[in-house]
Amino acid sequence: MSLAYLAQEAATNSDKIKGYGAIGYGLAAIGPGIGVGIVVGKAIEGIARQPELQGTIRTNMFLGIAFTEALALIGLVAGFIF
Repeated sequence: MSLAYLAQEAATNSDKIKGYGAIGYGLAAIGPGIGVGIVVGKAIEGIARQPELQGTIRTNMFLGIAFTEALALIGLVAGFIF
C-alpha cells in the first residue's frame, strides 16, 4: 500500500479511524521506554563497577537517554502528521 492511498482512505473514512493516532503513539512509546530503562540500568552497572568514571558514565547516559527519547518525539509527530 502506498502512502497516497492510505492518506486518501484516512480522508474519506476519518470518522472510523479517529482513535488510532493515540494507539499508534502508545505503541511508538514502548520502544523508547524500554531503551531508556536499558540505558539507565547499564549506566548504574558501570558506575557500580568503576566508581571513578561516574562523571563520564553519567554524561554518556544522559546522551543515550536524549537520543532514545527523540524516537518517542518522532512517534508523536508522526501521529499528528498521519
